Amino acid sequence: MHMINDNIRFARVGNSEASLSEVKHFLEQSNLQLDKQIDLFVVAYNEHDHLIGCAGIYHNIVKCVAIDPNYRGENLTNYLINQIIDYAADRGIFHLFLYTKPENISIFTACSFYPLVVVPNLATLMENTPVGIKHYCQELSTYQHAGKTIGSIVMNANPFTLGHQYLVEFAASHCDWLHVFVVSENSSLFTFQERFKLVQAGTAHLANVSVISSSEYIVSQATFPNYFLKEKADIEHANTGIDLLLFRNYIAPSLNITKRFVGTEPFSPITDKYNQGMKYWLNQYETNSPKIELIEIERKKIRDVAVSATAVRRLLSANRIAEIQELVPTTTWDFIEKNSIEIAERCYENH
Repeated sequence: MHMINDNIRFARVGNSEASLSEVKHFLEQSNLQLDKQIDLFVVAYNEHDHLIGCAGIYHNIVKCVAIDPNYRGENLTNYLINQIIDYAADRGIFHLFLYTKPENISIFTACSFYPLVVVPNLATLMENTPVGIKHYCQELSTYQHAGKTIGSIVMNANPFTLGHQYLVEFAASHCDWLHVFVVSENSSLFTFQERFKLVQAGTAHLANVSVISSSEYIVSQATFPNYFLKEKADIEHANTGIDLLLFRNYIAPSLNITKRFVGTEPFSPITDKYNQGMKYWLNQYETNSPKIELIEIERKKIRDVAVSATAVRRLLSANRIAEIQELVPTTTWDFIEKNSIEIAERCYENH
């Protein structure tokens, strides 16, 4: 075992393939994979210029932390994490998350990260503040409404279609109050601000509906790191579990949510599997939080074809704008028609 001393050299490594080859090999020795989504690595070398530790970051997610076995227990993890925290702070990012295996919780607790939820034997989500989720829940509680049946929907709405509107109308008619969460991550054709406004406009006629930004506590499948899990089924199970346990343990109690509504998913196998996972994590998995009833309804169809945002985006990419009008509310159609040139440019850039 080696003590941390002045012979340990730290460096920052960019995300180019050439510069990451050494890190990739080092991670493989620790039975980890190089995550594809990395902004930067902080690495540590000993006096012989041998790589002995690394930690990566993508936006506000710390990942790919590994230490040479000969240097474990000597605070090297803390050194690396502090370097990552400094890098993020220089870019105005102060709220950080970290995914790891449950057996590593104590290692990162020593680095001032705090566990939020655990998927047994697979993954845990931690954050670098003991009060982050508490403050978010306090903010959410300001949206509370009286009622015995409080429903919820989480949607990307990329863009908001008649299918989304049908789901919201159905849910609202079966609840005293309905909270609609719009996924806030900006990784869609339509920006978060655009999607949020389209959902607001498309549900404005419903008196018992709140539209809420999802926040960072509703986990995106796009940013869930899988570097420490190798089996596809484990990755999907962990991702779904973390997202839904956050919702069940923190978000739902803040708003007294008792039901969650989803539409059937005929087009996306990934989303369909997520819907199936909801039944387990929200209602069957044993935890101290109240169970949430999952209500799955048939998607709205036009000429026997389910209405979907995917279909709308395909029509946009094919420049078949006129065909979109029958698939979306007037409010969404007005926005698309007004901004068709800019949206077409985005479609071209995405291809």
